[in-house]
This record gives sequence, C-alpha cells and structure tokens, in this order.
Amino acid sequence: MTTHTKPPQGLEDRRGSGTPIFKRNDELLDMPVPGGPRDHWPVNAILEMLPTLPTWPSGAEHSDYRTRIASGVRAILEWLKSWPGQGWQERWVSSGADIGMDWIDVVVAADSRSLSTARASIGSGLTSLLLCQVVFPSYTFLAAFRPTGLYAHARALFRPDLFAQLEARSKELKIPRAALSQALCLISKVVLHTGRDIDELTAEDMLTFRAWAQRQRRGAGISGLGAAWGLLHGIAKLGDHTSIRDALRHGQRPTAELVSAYRIQCLPVNDALVRYLDERRPALDYSSFTSLVRILAGTFWADIERHHPGIDTLDLPRDVAAAWRDRLKTIQSKDGSSRPRKDHHLIFIHVRAFYRDLQEWALEDPSWAQWSFPNPVRKADLAGQAKAQKRRTAAMHQRVRERLPHLPVLVETAERHKAEMAALHAVAERVALGDMFIQNGSTYCRTAPKSYRSKADYRHLTPPLHVEDLTTGDVLDLDRAEHDAFWAWAAIEVLRHTGIRIEEMLETTHLGLVSYQLPDTGEIVPMLQIVPSKSNEERLLLVGPELASVLASIISRLRRDNGGTVPLTTRYDGYEHVVGPALPHLFQHKLKGWKWEVPSVSFFYRLLDKTLALTGVTTADGEPLRYRPHDFRRMFATEAVTGGLPIHIVARLLGHANINTTQAYTAVFDDDLVRTYRAFLDKRRAQRPEAEYREPTEEEWSEFQQHFQLRKLELGECGRPYGTPCKHEHACIRCPSLRLEPRARPRLIEIIASLRDRIDEARLNGWSGEVAGLTTSLNAASNKLVSLDRMIDRGPSGGPVGLGIPVIGPS
Repeated sequence: MTTHTKPPQGLEDRRGSGTPIFKRNDELLDMPVPGGPRDHWPVNAILEMLPTLPTWPSGAEHSDYRTRIASGVRAILEWLKSWPGQGWQERWVSSGADIGMDWIDVVVAADSRSLSTARASIGSGLTSLLLCQVVFPSYTFLAAFRPTGLYAHARALFRPDLFAQLEARSKELKIPRAALSQALCLISKVVLHTGRDIDELTAEDMLTFRAWAQRQRRGAGISGLGAAWGLLHGIAKLGDHTSIRDALRHGQRPTAELVSAYRIQCLPVNDALVRYLDERRPALDYSSFTSLVRILAGTFWADIERHHPGIDTLDLPRDVAAAWRDRLKTIQSKDGSSRPRKDHHLIFIHVRAFYRDLQEWALEDPSWAQWSFPNPVRKADLAGQAKAQKRRTAAMHQRVRERLPHLPVLVETAERHKAEMAALHAVAERVALGDMFIQNGSTYCRTAPKSYRSKADYRHLTPPLHVEDLTTGDVLDLDRAEHDAFWAWAAIEVLRHTGIRIEEMLETTHLGLVSYQLPDTGEIVPMLQIVPSKSNEERLLLVGPELASVLASIISRLRRDNGGTVPLTTRYDGYEHVVGPALPHLFQHKLKGWKWEVPSVSFFYRLLDKTLALTGVTTADGEPLRYRPHDFRRMFATEAVTGGLPIHIVARLLGHANINTTQAYTAVFDDDLVRTYRAFLDKRRAQRPEAEYREPTEEEWSEFQQHFQLRKLELGECGRPYGTPCKHEHACIRCPSLRLEPRARPRLIEIIASLRDRIDEARLNGWSGEVAGLTTSLNAASNKLVSLDRMIDRGPSGGPVGLGIPVIGPS
C-alpha cells in the first residue's frame, strides 16, 4: 500500500531553484491581538482618562474642542457596544473597524451634527481612543487612517524616556535623520498595535510588521525597518540578532525540512532519504550537503514520481530506471527546447553511491536491508566520464587563453575609470547646486533628486552628489559611480595578484595582514593570511608592492569614512548559511542606508560587468567578453606556472590539496615538464618521506633566513620563491620577479639611458646579436618604469599608509 505525504503548509516548492534566503513569517499575521488592561472599562471611565492625554486641549477657549473629542469617543464606543465580543478589542475586530475606514460613515450618519463637524469629531475621538490604548489597531487600519500627529503624540505618551534613548542611539550609529524619522514612525506603529512599551517589544513584533508590509507591497523594500531594528537592539527583546536580515535568514535547515520541500509523495521513501542524508551530513559542508539533497530528493526521486505516479519503492523496474537516465541527459527549458546536461555523470555517481551505501550499510545494520536493491545506475552508465572531464578542462583552458591577453586592458581600464570618477567627484562636491563646471572636456551641471526639492523632510539634508552631463543629458550619481569604480578596481587587483576565491576575498580582514621580521636585518616581510573557505586550508601569501598599495588604498578609504578605524562588520556566508562574527573586513561598504556591511558576490559580478563594458573587449564572434572572479584565479595559476614557479608551490598558494587540481587550472603547460616534475617529486618523496612533518634543522632555518637577505638587488628585491633556482640566470632587468623600489627610479632611468647608448654603439659597429639582446633588456626596463610610475601614481595622496599589521620577529 502506498503512503503519501502532504506538502507542508507555507513552504515554497523549490524544484529547480535555490533555498529561499529569507523567511516570510506569514504565520505571525494569523495571531490575534489580545485586549489590554482597559479592555473592559466602562465608557465613563474611558472619558475620564481623556484629560491625561497630551492631545487634550487646556484653557477655556478650547472647551468646544474638548467637547468635540469627548463626543467622538463616546460615539465610537456606543457604536462598538452594538457588536458581539467580550471586550472592546473583540468588538473592534468583529465590527470590521480594524480593516478600513468605511465604518466611520455609519457612525457619522447617526450624528445629528453637520457632516463636517461629526467627521472631525469622530477623527479626533479615534486618535484619543488609540492613545488611551482601549483598542489596538491593525497595521492595515493605521495605513488607511493616516492620522495627523498620532505617532508624535504616541512617542510623547508611551515611555518618552525610551524614545529619547533611541534618538541618542541614532547618533552613535550615525543614522541619517530621514532614516531616523522613518524608524521612529515604524516603532510608534508597533507600539500602538501591540500595546507594549519599547523595552517590551520582541523580535516577533517586528517580524509581524515586516510580514504585513511584505504582503501589502508584494516583496518591495520596507523603509526604516533596518534602522528600527538597529535602534531597538539592546533595548527591546530582539535576541542575539543584530540586524533584521540576520533574524530573517533561514540558517542551516533540518534535513527533513530540506527534503520535504521537494514534495515527495511516498512517505517511506521520504523517510529513507532523510535517514540516509542524516548519516551523510556530518562529513559534508552545508553547501555540498544541500547539493546532495537536491540531487537525490529532487533530480532523482521527485523526477521519478512526477513521471511514474504511485511508485512506492526504491527497487526501480528496468524501464523506469532507463527512462530516468535518458531524461537526465537533457535539460528541458520552459519554452519547450532542450539542451544537453553537462553534469549528468556527477548525478549518476551520487545516485549510484546512494544505492551502494545502502547495500553496504545493510551488511552491518539489518534495518537498512529493506532498502537494499539493485542499482539503477550501471557501471557502464559512467563511461565517458573521463572524456567529459577532459572536455571541461579543455573548455576551461580555452576560456583562460581568451581572457589572459586582455587582462592588461581590463586592469588599465579599471584604474583609469577609478581615477576619472575620483577626480570628477572631487570637483563636483566643491560646486554649488545649479552651477556648471567642465571636467575632462565635458560640461556638467550639479543637480539634486526631485525628492530633495519637494519633500520637506529632506530639505535640511545635503543632497546626493548628482551631476547632469549637458551634452548627453545623462544624470550621474557620482557617489555611486565613484564607489563602484573604486571597489571594481580593488577587487580586480586583489583577485589577480593573489589568485584567491571571491569568497575568500570577502572573508579577508584587517587581522589577516601579518608580517615577519628577519632577525639579522630587521627587514619586514608582509604576509596576507587567507582564512579557511572552501577547503578549510589556511595559507599565507607574500604581499608584493603592488598588492600592498591596493590594500593600503582600501584601508585608507575605510579609515577615512569611519573616524580613523576599520569598522567591525558581520558577514553572511551564503554557502554555509551562517553569520560570522564582527570583524574588520577589508571589503565592506555602506552605500545604502547607514550600516556597514560586506557586499555580496553578485555585487562584484555587476561591478566586473560594468568595467568590462568600458573596455569594449569582445570575443571572436563580436560578443562582449565576460570575466568571472574565478577566471582571475585560473589566470593567476597560468601566469605563475608559465613564469617558472614550480607547480607544487602554485598549488600551495591556491590552497589545492591535490596537484592535479592545479594542473587543470593552468591553460599553458608542457606535458613533458609535468611528467618530469612528477618523477622528481616521486624520487624526492622516496628519499625524504617525512620531510614535511619534522621540525627544520638550524642549518635549514638559517638557509631560509639567508634567502630573504639575498633578495636585495640594485633596483629593489627579488620575489623568487624560497627553494627555487634563478630561472633567468640573474638577468634581473628582464626578470618578472624583480620588485622595484620607488627610490630606485632615478637609477632605472640611468640604466635605460645607458642601454640606449650601448645599442647605438652596437649598431655603429655592426654587432647585430648585441643589438637584439640589448633591445630586449631595454624593452623590459621600459616596461618596469611604466609599472613603477603606475604604482607611485596610485599611491595614497597623503603619503604612506600604515597597514596596521602585527610584526612577528625574534623574541
């Protein structure tokens, strides 16, 4: 007999899509609001409370106004008494007053006064009734009511000391005045709706408001909610979440919940999958685990049930298994078209492993025997996997070959665009609104958004830095443009100089900058610590002059915008679905709102696409050439290996546990060299099998220190890795490992001039071979001069910037 499960209520069907990032909390909207302490007060007692309200007018000249308020309150209460309920709140809900304003016409119609007087009386009475907290209105009612001054009166009545504390806290958090106004209005609504003081509000109260707003606005942003949460944190009962985004994220979800999202109909199979996945989960990171859930529960079994309804066993008939294997090899698009699936071998491997695990576990645990069945994926189905892997590697290599020659153009474009936007921003911020100025041959006029010209709330604020290009008519947000240009340049430079993953770049913090001080010379060698990411393998990278200049620019910018310090921010790991601790991340901003945050990976995807559009680089077919962050990692490996760096050192720099992975990254590599080097490694490991696991001797440590002392050269220092020979036979002026010192620029100019003189002499004497060799040296020296000038030009204008890194030296 087949047992079926019911789809869980309120859970999104995620077939073919990723896990939802944020919770909806729609269930909170169904929770009724209980009555307050005045829920059973008689009408006269409520009327006697009115003079205690801040809205109650004093003085003899306002006697008519007081009478109008009291009559409005009495009229509303008398009308509510005609509805069923145990108290005022139940009557308020049962009458329908909580869902709109149409009921006011009914109350006004029963009033003997003029229409305008009766309506004004009811409106004033309703405001007083809400301030008395006789009834607690819904957010739908407050949105329709639009009361004048209600929220300001609420802040003056309900714990004004706490509202004052919120305003003081806003100055500490540097929340703009407009955002503060929105946040205080939102908190006032929550206080009126719940009847609780600020210090009694809970996370559920704030999430209920968000759920209502999301339903009304259909996913649009909610102004002031993030700032409101930040103000309330530490005062209200919001728990450990420092932001509304952290409170809304699902986090790492239970296995049963992940599987149930695929709506598996057969309950025994559903339970078997959950039990199997629970066994596998401890050995996998969360990203790999959710991928396995998607394959087994979605791509495999949900597809089987969709095409073969009623199936209730893992013992698949041959025709069912064959049909599934055939379907898996193609992907059907929504428009009816199909394309080959590139990863079908990987899915076959996971499903085959699933059945084999069940068979092996059944030998040790009889409870698994009921699920031990013949494997629907045969060994022959995995044929062609090696060819598919070679095709993927070849495509990866071709991608690198297409992009590597254009890397200098991308780097130059990013740097030029950053400089242009910074210069335009610096000039425009000194120009008054409405004035025109000329920059780089173009005429601009500084303007402001319409909202800053029409809304009174914004008139006291400095408007964003917008300029209009009078030639094209385009309006440019310079704050955003300068911000995007800087971070695009910073990301490109860091990725190409380090070869780290984009996730590792976003995890990099100021604490990751460390240095080693040589005991004899006192020379400081800067290092960049890469924190565990995909492989959980910590590693240190040597920071060269160009990378140090980029990191100094990033740190200088963060310090400039945060009072001289690098802000502490948390980072959400989209792969592991966890929020990390507050750390001084190097890649963070506060472009929107008031809070520093680490950007998402998609943010840098957009910046990279914008920069590529400026280059005008295209493929052979004329299509725009697209880079992705991982392309820089492959290009870094390719350049390092072709430049002479041993592949095992490149593997260590990239954090690869297997040298084969590094080989797949290198697009240009000699097969003979690979085989020769592998033979060398095998021989060395046979001679010293435990070399990597013992303490170095004093002679080895002395040799290591001398390596750094011997790097000093005429024009700078040698960046050749420790333990590697000089590939260029000490022709340093030609060697890419030569790292120039800015102070060596005059000497480099002298060398260039000397080379030109020697070339002229060689030509006069007919020394053709000498001319060719000297010309090669001259070209290399000229390129190094250009690179040195570029590094000097993009350095901080205020002089050297300290990276603030600790020094590790002899005790």
